[in-house]
Amino acid sequence: MFEFSVNMPKDSVLVDVKTTNKRGFTPEEIAKDCVDKIMTVSNNAHPAIREQANAFKNSMENVIVDHMKQAISSDRTTVYNALIDAGHPKLAELIRRL
Repeated sequence: MFEFSVNMPKDSVLVDVKTTNKRGFTPEEIAKDCVDKIMTVSNNAHPAIREQANAFKNSMENVIVDHMKQAISSDRTTVYNALIDAGHPKLAELIRRL
């Protein structure tokens, strides 16, 4: 028989749910969530280290936002070209304008 167990700290968040109303998440919202999952900064850290860590965290967030915006633009280009190839130039133009 196979047995599996995981020791988790009792104060760990196992599930986190975020929602929006009539829209998707913005690159900024996703980047913040991403950085929060990658990095945490202890409140007990030395103030200088905590300040430096938070500055790095903000920098990471900005890099992720920029790359996500590039990915969105690139995906729209792919969709635009697929619609042109499928014979839907008017729909392709609407996508391009988003």
